[in-house]
Amino acid sequence: VQLQASGGGLVQPGGSLRLSCAASGSILGINAMRWYRQVPGKQRELVAAITSRGNTNYADSVKGRFTISRDRAKNTMDLQMNILEPEDTAVYYCNADIVIAQYGLRAFWGQGTQVTVSS
Repeated sequence: VQLQASGGGLVQPGGSLRLSCAASGSILGINAMRWYRQVPGKQRELVAAITSRGNTNYADSVKGRFTISRDRAKNTMDLQMNILEPEDTAVYYCNADIVIAQYGLRAFWGQGTQVTVSS
């Protein structure tokens, strides 16, 4: 099972980016999916999460600007980021609780994608 994140890049303040995360492999089901971010010297922080039923929650710093969504049929998750600020600059990681054969529920991480907000 793999998680593949994509969509990072360089954007000016006030701009938008859309991150995507795709799960592949022998997947029996996916529970919660999440986006985290990390800057050098700081702990990884939870940005947004979405349950299997579509319930969402966000870090206070991104509420009203970021939107998390998922496609259960495709095993994908997106993060639409609007009104980006320099403080959003970080490596973004996707994370998911995936049910796999033999091993049951396991947490998986994507490889990270860099988001840089700068003029």
